Amino acid sequence: MSEPKFPKHLISINDLQKEHINQVLTLSEDLKAKKRSNLCLQGKLLATLFFEPSTRTRLSFEAAIKKLGGSVISEIDQSSSASAKGESFSDSIKISSLYSDAIVLRHPHEGSAKLASEISDVPIINAGDGSNEHPTQTLLDLFSIQESMGAIDGLNVAFVGDLKHGRTVHSLAKALSHYDVRLYFISPSNLMLPDQIAYELSIKGVKYSFHKSYDEVIDKLDILYMTRLQQERLDIKTEVTPYCLKLSDLSKAKKHLRVLHPLPRVDELDTKIDATDHAYYFQQAQNGLYVRQALLLKLLSNQNTMQGLVNDQTNTFSLSHT
Repeated sequence: MSEPKFPKHLISINDLQKEHINQVLTLSEDLKAKKRSNLCLQGKLLATLFFEPSTRTRLSFEAAIKKLGGSVISEIDQSSSASAKGESFSDSIKISSLYSDAIVLRHPHEGSAKLASEISDVPIINAGDGSNEHPTQTLLDLFSIQESMGAIDGLNVAFVGDLKHGRTVHSLAKALSHYDVRLYFISPSNLMLPDQIAYELSIKGVKYSFHKSYDEVIDKLDILYMTRLQQERLDIKTEVTPYCLKLSDLSKAKKHLRVLHPLPRVDELDTKIDATDHAYYFQQAQNGLYVRQALLLKLLSNQNTMQGLVNDQTNTFSLSHT
């Protein structure tokens, strides 16, 4: 049976079937293991349009396309762009699509990536649209979970922090519904997971529960996914007592527990944890390079299915039909 055709755009993690996700994870693993590739995307041009600040996402996408032989044009200073002159979002996307082979877009408004996909003639990759979703972060999160645990099925995964506005949480929770997992959502009552996402999990038969403290479940967990308060999306009147994971909080944790964090961290993750085996967030960030390389290969290749193959003599990466 042939693999399902990879979608043209990546707007939501729901755009990907489980088979698509596994294709990306397998290709990412191959890329990371081989450390090098031939110039598969030579001549391809990626536009990175960031209407919000970014470090890891933007740099990893730019590194990914360059390591695969392509090049990048960036728009990160909106004060020097045509939007500062009043150019519409639609026109900005249309023009950018005329100059590039794909667009990575980050924007503060929910639904902006979906709108861009209806305008653009080239693939749109959602790098975060407000508090909605961040599907490429989810792919690297899944890869990091699988890499650190050996598999995704059978795991107990907890999300901690601002679950209402945390787009990484929204996308990852949806993606984990493809697997046999138990989820725990730990947050203040005014920052709980949105009802719609909880409803989607229920429909898919995912087991989950809500908690006020990770102390209630720390001894059960395999993955602890910490998040920061999304201060830029909080109502200034919202009063929140932030969580802060300390080294002592992990005293009852399983030895193999891994702590993930999409970064940047503020005060919610004690730096003393960095030196422990529990810390996996820097490896997680590094994995963004390989996963985004894999994603670009899938989106920018004319082939519907492909896999990473390494020639023993030349140690070069090639694309082939399966």
